[in-house]
Amino acid sequence: MIQIDNNSSKALYEQIYEEITRLILSKALKPDEKLPSVRELAAMVKINPNTIQRAYRSLEEDNYIYTVKGKGNFVKSSEELRDTHIKIAEDRLKETIKALKNLGLNDNSIVELVKKILNLHRE
Repeated sequence: MIQIDNNSSKALYEQIYEEITRLILSKALKPDEKLPSVRELAAMVKINPNTIQRAYRSLEEDNYIYTVKGKGNFVKSSEELRDTHIKIAEDRLKETIKALKNLGLNDNSIVELVKKILNLHRE
């Protein structure tokens, strides 16, 4: 079930996006499962259909869902999602490394920082 917080500072379409990604990643929504239509979901959560359409468009751009013309929106396979998440994480890591280098850290310092963070997550 999709939860919307009207008191949140996040835009409604972002909340819809996050809720659907949560449902997909937790496997509550299965690969190739049909999502509610824009109008159905808008009625369920009592928000404007344009907001739902914006969230669906973002989900499709980020490879969480795909559209079949005349049939609706469907969940992508978990392997495709995993690959997408790895690519996103890799891009973020590249940006972080670039920022650390701009702060004057050398490769060895960055590797030591990564090892320190990895050790924190083992505890």
